[in-house]
This record gives sequence, structure tokens and C-alpha cells, in this order.
Amino acid sequence: MNAKELLLNRQSDSQLSYPGPTLQQLELMQHAALRVPDHANLAPWEFIVLEDDKRDDLGQIFLQAAEAENMGERALQRAASLVDRAPMVIVCIMKYKPHDKVPRVEQLASAACATYAMQQAAFAQGLSGIWRTGAYAQSPFVKRALGLTEQDEIMGFLYVGTPTLDCPKKRRHQPGDFFRNSI
Repeated sequence: MNAKELLLNRQSDSQLSYPGPTLQQLELMQHAALRVPDHANLAPWEFIVLEDDKRDDLGQIFLQAAEAENMGERALQRAASLVDRAPMVIVCIMKYKPHDKVPRVEQLASAACATYAMQQAAFAQGLSGIWRTGAYAQSPFVKRALGLTEQDEIMGFLYVGTPTLDCPKKRRHQPGDFFRNSI
């Protein structure tokens, strides 16, 4: 896939199945994540790659968070199975590193770029993914369970696998609605 095709056709797919990324495909995704803008080379990211049964550990953390944070009956019923949305789940984390010239917002942006780069690399290799956030990404319980500090952020959960439906998304936005050439 050429770069133009990738940039103009990438989409999120919520219907993902096996096979997930091969080791070679995952390595390319990892290398792509490490090529994003990174002021002062802080590398303010960490990624937890969970495949197959390892996803269940995260599902149990989700379940415990739903219980501890009183998220309701529906959340309790679904929590542990959310990780089954794809054969691979990558927990994408911004690991804050205090720095005089690199504010927190830049570190968040860098970690977001790394997450996006992995999703792009998956798509370029015939896979797909969906980047999800929500209550578990914001959960203090989940953050503690993953050993994160209060300054760290879960950027989201990148679900990666093979798309089960071929349904290209229509373009919703037009450049003229968001770009202007004057102040």
C-alpha cells in the first residue's frame, strides 16, 4: 500500500477477528510507533501488548474496575469480555517525564501519534484496528492495576486484528470546513 492510499483510506474497524498480527507485522507496528515526533527524545510512551489468553488479564482488571467504581450492571456483564473484540489489544500509555522544555501536552501528543502510527502500520499491512478509550482508559483503578502514576495517562486500547467486514467508511468531513487561509 502506498503512503497516499494509506493516508486517504485508513479507517477504524470494530469487527475484528483472527488472525491477529504476526510477529513480523507487530515488529513493523512497533517500529512505526517509535518514529513519531518526540521533542527532546523523551520517548514518553509505554505499550502493553496482549494477545490471546493474555488479554484475559486486562479483562479481569476491567471487571474489577467496574465493580470498584460502581459502573453499573451492564458494565459488570460486559467488562471481562471487552478484550475479545480483537486477537490483540495494545494498551497505549503516556509515561509523563518532567522536562523544562517539553510540556505535558507535547508528551500526550507524542503518545497519541505513536498510537496512531501503530494503527496506520496495521492498516498498511492488511490488518485493521480500532482505538478505544472510555471509562476504562480514565479509570483510576485500571491505572493503578497497570502500575501507572497519577501523571501517566492511558491513551487508549488499540484493538488489532483482521477486519471481518469489507465496508469502507464514507468521508464525513471536507477540508474546506476545517482549513482557512486567513486569521
